Amino acid sequence: MILKLKTSTQNFFSFTHLILPVSCLLILSSCGQKADKTSSSPPTSPQKIILKVAQNSNVNHPYQKGLEKFKEVLEKESGGQIEVQIFPNGQLGNEEQEAVGVKFGILDATIVSSGNLAPFVPEIDLFNLPFIFRDLDHFYRVLDGPVGQWMGRIIEKRLDCIFLGYCSFGIRNTWNSKKPVHTPDDLKGLKIRVMSSPILLSAFDTLGAQATTMSWNELYSALQQGVLDGAECSMSDLYLEKFYEVTKYVSLTQHLIGAAVMIFSQKRYETLPPPWQTAVLKAGHEAVLTARQAEEEMSNQAFQELKKRGLQFFEVDTQQFRAKAVSIYKKYAPKLGGMELINQIIDQ
Repeated sequence: MILKLKTSTQNFFSFTHLILPVSCLLILSSCGQKADKTSSSPPTSPQKIILKVAQNSNVNHPYQKGLEKFKEVLEKESGGQIEVQIFPNGQLGNEEQEAVGVKFGILDATIVSSGNLAPFVPEIDLFNLPFIFRDLDHFYRVLDGPVGQWMGRIIEKRLDCIFLGYCSFGIRNTWNSKKPVHTPDDLKGLKIRVMSSPILLSAFDTLGAQATTMSWNELYSALQQGVLDGAECSMSDLYLEKFYEVTKYVSLTQHLIGAAVMIFSQKRYETLPPPWQTAVLKAGHEAVLTARQAEEEMSNQAFQELKKRGLQFFEVDTQQFRAKAVSIYKKYAPKLGGMELINQIIDQ
């Protein structure tokens, strides 16, 4: 069953709240560019199309590598008639705001994590079930297969967008500054920030942690000030965001492989001539493949760098964690396609 977004006044104002920051920042960006061009360069050809794409992480993140490939391919395929401008570091808002920007045609493209898509596409929490994927091969086999394509069609309907494909924000592990965590019992009492997903909140509560959500950009200071004890994320993020400065112990729980989605504005897509529409699809495909490879390479490099910086890593019996965490499957199954679909993914 495909759920429909409500069109109530409350949802209208919710969307307005999310989209205003993106709109204002893009207007300011455009004004700055016009001022620069007036003073120092000839006017842009009226035939040239400028696409604005954004991602919420820093310029070394795999998302950025993916968007840079998107820019490279699309500008080449269009013979220079399309210019792609990339806005990293959450310059245009958080991931939810970027997704809504794409929905309303304010932003042309973005890469957004499954957790931040869940408010608009609750079904995508299917991919946020802890321990549902065995490894990256299993992960991409599911996402590139019928289940992933079914989810892509739902995303397109909910966000009025073109679904370009999946990449990953990494295999997620659990870390904290207080003590080594070897078993679920060791998590008891620890204040752990988790990805914005009701499922992950439930999972970590079930494991005994005091789970909470928090804006990604506020996490470092919260750890520094002792508001939180730790979090869960990929090796890449642990390294790139310099969380090694405010934590000590990393438990290799590998509880989740994070799914991310690249989307392109349907409104913008429909204004492009057919050859350029084809170019967008090609560039998107190459972008997600580039981001996938970049994430794997970055995770391996980050692991080595983090060890050099003194973090302590602990292998854990993931079956102990899984045995407790999967108890939430039945609770959420009715909203995620049912246990039959969940078991289909597990067995694939």
